[in-house]
Formats: sequence, structure tokens, C-alpha cells
Amino acid sequence: MTHEDKRMYLIKTLLAEQPRYRNIGIPADTQGQKDLLRSLMNVRMPAPVSDEYVQVENEYLKEETAAKGIPRLADLKPVEEGIYLWQGDITTLECDAIVNAANSQMLGCFQPLHYCIDNCIHTYAGLRLRNKCAEIMHKQGHEEPTGQAKITPAYDLPCKHVIHTVGPIVNGRLTARHEELLASCYKSCLALADENGLGSIAFCCISTGVFGFPQKRAAEIAVQTVRDYKANTHSKIEVIFNVFKNEDYTIYRELLG
Repeated sequence: MTHEDKRMYLIKTLLAEQPRYRNIGIPADTQGQKDLLRSLMNVRMPAPVSDEYVQVENEYLKEETAAKGIPRLADLKPVEEGIYLWQGDITTLECDAIVNAANSQMLGCFQPLHYCIDNCIHTYAGLRLRNKCAEIMHKQGHEEPTGQAKITPAYDLPCKHVIHTVGPIVNGRLTARHEELLASCYKSCLALADENGLGSIAFCCISTGVFGFPQKRAAEIAVQTVRDYKANTHSKIEVIFNVFKNEDYTIYRELLG
């Protein structure tokens, strides 16, 4: 199959799964097809997938990511010992683990084409990530508490693992409890990475954006928590602070000197 053939196969397979989607027309243009495929992946509930689908999806998503370029930890320069600052698309980064700012359902974002990191990670990891998260949540029997963390394979992403954490939602005034919970997210992710023998972890800006945590204070907590963790535990884990917006890059650059 060509890359285009794989995309059409994935679209047709997902359309055929649901009778209400079978009359949806497939756009003729490439971007329209990509948007339709991503939308179908975003709204799909956890369910088994065939081996053939997995193989085609794996090849297709890896080709998509490779076309964007895959930065590696070895390509980055530390801003201080064991700590890096990198601006870019976290779904393209090759390291041991990337952190996903998840919601309490832990199943990913179901809103088609949403810009949140949860949506992006689940899209480019493929359908198996949502299925794995559903398996974890079924065994747990309740929603994921704020400030804790879970680890899964990364499937079709260049990294090896995804660590999922639910950050605090700030509606209105920022409180000390919000700050405690955000610090707990970082500590839980770091501890889980160390427990699993990982050598590197990339953090997104947890709880900022749609979760409403002020960007500067969130960055201050992130940097201080990582520094304190590394100092108190003598962990050798390499930490990448990943930012996407220029504003966040400026904030972290000032904090990290």
C-alpha cells in the first residue's frame, strides 16, 4: 500500500464500524482525508481492533510522524545538568516517556480535532492507547484522582512510554491546593518513571490551557518540583520541559536561566 492507500483503508475501516457513519463522504483532498481520519479516531470508543488494522495504522502513523521530523534527546542541549528546554510537538519526540495531561476518565479527548495535548497524543499513538487506558481504568474501578500518574506503552509514537497524569482544574482564584496538586503531578510522574527504569521524561505544560492554571505559576511549580525531586532522590533521570507556545518558552527560559 502507498501512504494514501493506507489512509483510505483506515478511514473506510472506521466508517464501516458504525452504521451512522457509513454515508459520510470521503473528501478528495489530502487534508480533508487526514481530518476525517483523525476525527473518526477521536470519537471511537474503546473496542478491539484487528491485527490488519493495527499493522496499517502503525505504518501510517509512523510515516506521518517521520515526515514531521523526529527530534531525539541526544540532539538537545541541557540548560542545566539533567534538564532540557525544548519547543516543539511532543508527539514527535524520541525519548523514554512523554507526559500526557489527561482527564479523569483517562481515555483521551473525544472532541474531534481538538487542539489539546490529550487529543494529539491519542491520535498519533493510535487506537491501542485508548484501549489500554480503558483496560487500566476498568481494573481500577474509578476515575483517576488528580495528582497521580499511570504509565502505558506509547504504541505508534517515537517515545517508548506515555505517562498520564490528571492536573488540577482552576476555575477562578488559584489556591494553595491547586498548587499542591500540580506539584504532585510532577512528582508522581517522576517517581513512576524511576520505578520503571526510564532514563528520560518529557513534560508538557500540565494544567495550563483549557485547565486554566496560570502559565507562569505552573512553570515555577514545574521547575522547582523537578529540581527538588532530583536533589532529594538523587535521581539521574533526564527531564525535558516541552513547550509549544512562544510565551511558554520565554517563561521557562527565564526560570531556567
